[in-house]
Amino acid sequence: MPTTLHRARDRALTSQEWRALAILGLPTFALALAITTVTTYLPVIAEQFAASTVVIGVLIGGEGLIALGLPVAVGAWSDRLRTRIGGRLPFVLAATPPLVVALALLGFVTSILAAAIVVALFFAGYYVAYEPYRALYPDMVDDEIAGRAQSTQALFRGAATCLALIAGGLLLSIAKPVPFVAAAAITAAAMAVFAVTLLRRGVPEQDRADGEGRRETIRALRDAVAERPALRAYLAANALWELSLGALKTFVVLYITRGLGFSVQSASLIVGGGAIVILASSPVSGKLADRFGRVRVMHAALWVYGIGLLVPFVTQSTPLLIAAVPLVAFGGGVIMTLPYALLIPLMPEGRHGALSGLYSLSRGIGTALGPALAGVAIAVGSGPRDGTKGYAAMWAVCAAAVLASIPLVRRLRDDVD
Repeated sequence: MPTTLHRARDRALTSQEWRALAILGLPTFALALAITTVTTYLPVIAEQFAASTVVIGVLIGGEGLIALGLPVAVGAWSDRLRTRIGGRLPFVLAATPPLVVALALLGFVTSILAAAIVVALFFAGYYVAYEPYRALYPDMVDDEIAGRAQSTQALFRGAATCLALIAGGLLLSIAKPVPFVAAAAITAAAMAVFAVTLLRRGVPEQDRADGEGRRETIRALRDAVAERPALRAYLAANALWELSLGALKTFVVLYITRGLGFSVQSASLIVGGGAIVILASSPVSGKLADRFGRVRVMHAALWVYGIGLLVPFVTQSTPLLIAAVPLVAFGGGVIMTLPYALLIPLMPEGRHGALSGLYSLSRGIGTALGPALAGVAIAVGSGPRDGTKGYAAMWAVCAAAVLASIPLVRRLRDDVD
């Protein structure tokens, strides 16, 4: 069995630690590629069905509805499950085939109803795989290097996001199914390599909540939230971050194409450029977090990110928009890198899977509300005098959620760093 990564704060990682983090990063790459393809380019396809922005927001926001219950149940089950390959990996292996099939099928849908059914199957497979996988991080990674561990994960996520954003628009110009089928093939391959490598290396030991049923687990989670104000503040802040991100991912391509008049191919290159900045910010934010404290770095990034998000809302001046891109991208990179690292110190032993599920539940609230609220804001803001056809209103929703989370993050200082 591999040993847990116990090391001192702010020092070089060993080769063994890098290998462990590289293995853990593969599913992040696969799942980030899959979900970025879905949440970014399914709205472009749905818009061709003459769907309103409200309907598109509800369609993509369905991810959040699934996340309200499934992740907690699956994560808690992975804490209790005992098999020869551990309690986490069986869920990853079971969920990957339906997830991949649904991803490929999304390229062939021809109606909102068909898209809703297939995307629901995709999101269900995504959360069944992701929560037990995510719980492997606290199983294998010590809190002292959590910031850099999440930076490594964010690098994989950023690379997959860049690939999906840049290649997706180009592949979409060839044929509608191509980006979805290509993403499905890459996802299947990456998940297979992860499973084989982890089995050869040895599945890590995990703390277990022995002798507990579902009711006991739910009661313990409820008590943990009730007794820890910092955990409540974190979950609320995490929901707001995901609200902002969900709104942004759903409508950013439509903002560039429908609102600003660029082609889908140009939009993919523009958004991909921002994703490259996000990718570059990931290792920086992890090192800063381990050195100066996760809460302090997150607090500063939220101000930069939130203010940067307001720029496209108040102006469509090209120079100002170009100036805002690095601010939004760098701040967004920190916001995408550090949330789970903030949660790890708040996790009780033996409940890593359940708390990971609770983490996704809070994400689900934001993911459900973000696209829907942005869709409504766009519909309300559209009019003959609005040069972006109402799409600039999405940025107000994104910025408001980020700025509202700042007071909540301040409450984490004594419990996290």
